[in-house]
Amino acid sequence: MLRYQRFYGSGTLQFITASTYRRIPVFQLERSRWCFVQRLEAVRRQFHFLLLGWVLMPEHFHLLSKPEPAAMTPLILKGLKEESAKRVIRTLRRYLQYPWCRRILAGLRLPASVHDESQYRLWQRRSYPFEVFTEKKYREKLDYMHNNPVARRLVSSPAEWPWSSWRCYYLQDASVLRMDRLG
Repeated sequence: MLRYQRFYGSGTLQFITASTYRRIPVFQLERSRWCFVQRLEAVRRQFHFLLLGWVLMPEHFHLLSKPEPAAMTPLILKGLKEESAKRVIRTLRRYLQYPWCRRILAGLRLPASVHDESQYRLWQRRSYPFEVFTEKKYREKLDYMHNNPVARRLVSSPAEWPWSSWRCYYLQDASVLRMDRLG
């Protein structure tokens, strides 16, 4: 399989998008959302990167971060995606008595033709990084993330969606996840 190498420029911000396998809305379940948020905070502590913005949607997430060195980005994503997948799938399996959990887990099941050590996949293999070089692009990406739940008609205002950095920026509410600031 051909693998393409990415270059991560030192000192740049990384805007990253990752989607769930088959775009299954795993993160409609609040328990899954908390698994993701807790893992994101643990990875931030482990790799000491700046987290400048985020949003968790039912079937994808966006992060705006500043890892140093920038080449650590793949390790950060690996730590976030692998462990959150284990925790979310374990949680879904624990609550099989609920039809919604059974449906989500069935959607995450890998086909028999996939030669892998696991039965399920939570995340698409690829993530989509975008380097942010300017203040204007930084603001654009933050606004995009914060307005994503509104654009998708999940809420009528970004303030109503606790699964993003909007509340931290505009209400100084870090009850879900604390944000770093550019100095």
